[in-house]
Amino acid sequence: MYSHIMLGADDIEESRKFYDAILGALGYAPGNMDDKGRVFWMDKSGIFAISKPIDGKPASCGNGSTVGFAVSGPEQADAWHKAGLENGGTSIEDPPGVREGAAGSLYLAYLRDPSGNKLCALHRMG
Repeated sequence: MYSHIMLGADDIEESRKFYDAILGALGYAPGNMDDKGRVFWMDKSGIFAISKPIDGKPASCGNGSTVGFAVSGPEQADAWHKAGLENGGTSIEDPPGVREGAAGSLYLAYLRDPSGNKLCALHRMG
């Protein structure tokens, strides 16, 4: 359904360090910067990218928006969360753990990136 997700970032290097860490915890290689200063992490399932906003205004997070990353299990979600905290992210909501709801049993971990974007690592429990 999705081809790519791009988030705005005011400090590309700070955000690149953060995303290299959390995406590295999921097994992805460091991002590649193009000649426009955007950074891309790509694989066969899609593209994740960061960029300074093209309108020249400050980056801002979307209130009510969340970017979710699929993880293989609770251990990977915890590693993702830890990498984020160690690289400029902020823990939000409840600590990482199992939550029950209409979608079933999920292991969730939430962070805000250095620009304030809300992120989630999600594992559907068996």
